[in-house]
Amino acid sequence: MNFRVISLILLVLFSGYTGYTMAIAEQSLLSFGYQLISRPDTAQVVIDLYIMAILALGWMYQDIKNRGKTIKHWLPYALLTLVFVSVGPLLYLVLRPDNDRENINKQYG
Repeated sequence: MNFRVISLILLVLFSGYTGYTMAIAEQSLLSFGYQLISRPDTAQVVIDLYIMAILALGWMYQDIKNRGKTIKHWLPYALLTLVFVSVGPLLYLVLRPDNDRENINKQYG
């Protein structure tokens, strides 16, 4: 199974679960986030996730820039990442064109 298919499966499963939990939640997303960062143990996890999100945002931005695209191609993924953390990078991996695999091999291989 290739990486794109795995990313798509994760995206569908996680997005479905996120939608479900938001539909049955008894509090808003903002109040839930505030509750998470109000305690040191859960705040550590949230901070850790957002550090990874910032790293993913940097990678996506650089990748889009290397492909000759503008920041407007990056913004939807950035917004999704800032709100739902892993949804933005997963969607980017699913939709990212791989028609320039030779350039990637030259750059990283």
